[in-house]
Amino acid sequence: MDYPEIKFGTDGWRAVMAQGFTFENVRRLGQAVAEWLKNQPGPRPPVVIGYDRRFSSETFAAELGKVLAANEFKVTISDEALPTPAVTLLTQKLKAFGLVVTASHNPPSHNGVKIKLGGRAAMDTVTQAVEGLLDRAHPARHGGEPPKVKSFRKDYVAYLRSRSNPAKFINDLKRPVVVDYLHGASGGIMAELLPKNRLIEIRSNRDPLFGGVNPEPIEENLAALKKTVVEQKALLGIATDGDGDRVAIIDDQGRYLTPCQVFPIVLEYLIANRGVKGKIVQSVSMGYISGRIAKAHGLPFEELPVGFKHVAEQLAKGQAVIAGEESGGYAWKGGLPERDGLVTGLLMVEICAKTRKTPSELWKMVASKYGDSHFKRIDFRIHRPAVDKAAFTAKIQKRLPKKILNTGIKQIVDLDGVKIILDDDHWILMRPSGTEPLIRTYAETDKAERTQALLDLAARWVNAHL
Repeated sequence: MDYPEIKFGTDGWRAVMAQGFTFENVRRLGQAVAEWLKNQPGPRPPVVIGYDRRFSSETFAAELGKVLAANEFKVTISDEALPTPAVTLLTQKLKAFGLVVTASHNPPSHNGVKIKLGGRAAMDTVTQAVEGLLDRAHPARHGGEPPKVKSFRKDYVAYLRSRSNPAKFINDLKRPVVVDYLHGASGGIMAELLPKNRLIEIRSNRDPLFGGVNPEPIEENLAALKKTVVEQKALLGIATDGDGDRVAIIDDQGRYLTPCQVFPIVLEYLIANRGVKGKIVQSVSMGYISGRIAKAHGLPFEELPVGFKHVAEQLAKGQAVIAGEESGGYAWKGGLPERDGLVTGLLMVEICAKTRKTPSELWKMVASKYGDSHFKRIDFRIHRPAVDKAAFTAKIQKRLPKKILNTGIKQIVDLDGVKIILDDDHWILMRPSGTEPLIRTYAETDKAERTQALLDLAARWVNAHL
């Protein structure tokens, strides 16, 4: 029998429900995971399964659990929707193998599965091996010890508190914080960390349709958060995505701070106030203010392909101490090598409280020292399932002019797509998405109109070379 393809992208497998994402495919994936685990040396690890708030995610999680249990694995399923980082935490704490039923920030029509182990996302070697086992065995359905159901919420809240303890800065917090969960799996968790008189929560209930907005913390989806921050005279706004591993920040004036602004603020604080020292790594889709900060503090700096698993690998191996990515994922030494929206959100509250500065003041300080940033991303939807990334990159590189916007080209980086860095450190990146039928284009300069001009050029190049 022919089945729709199961293919892992930069962070998990995702597909449209009732088309690619079906019970049969979920069972096949569960069996492939079981076969892979059986082939690993040492004792069999326990399996922990979590899920988000999408339609029937808990039912798909139960189905995964049945297959793993029938293969003689000890399986525990969360008793409620939890952020993906909570499952990642359990893989480290319990030395478990983790599965999360989630499609992250994708539309409500989608669902998917993420694989976690060793306190981080599974690397390509694992997901590719699992893919290779999909058609070799029929899913087991019966036998074994039935999966247990357990609450892990307290474990996760304790971890959040260990990363940034509100008790140490709450007295310096003079204005409320607004948290927008976008109806995702993090809903309500911040209420266990911040007092009621300093917290306003919006879109915290479960809604499998996500209120008609994709649960992605990008500016176009955060009008409600901006409005609430301004109306309530809040210190800042925090938004988390559908499965809670990504974050966006709205400043005290209701303005969206791009990841190319948030990451430098985080860097400056961690280096100056927490004494974090070592290599800084980021995805190639980020800008160079972070690099200037690293240079100013005498720290090494490196870019890696898109996908948090790449920067997380260096954190896990102790080769880096702070990591960031353009889609709103951040991590640093002392915790999981995994992005976590609530961890970063709490840190931003701590930064504002301890420095006694608003986010807009913090950014103004960074910009005055290292330069301004106007970053923007535009995605182009394509009508075919995949684009050959290497061929696309080669086509773009072959036809580049010698100057762009009257500025010479300093460097071309082809780690992931093609990134063109100009003599003034302004840049543009074009890359096919690893999880969706999209070409993503990114640009950053010190002026909004110049950034848009670069993106307009990118649109022409993308259309010409598809």
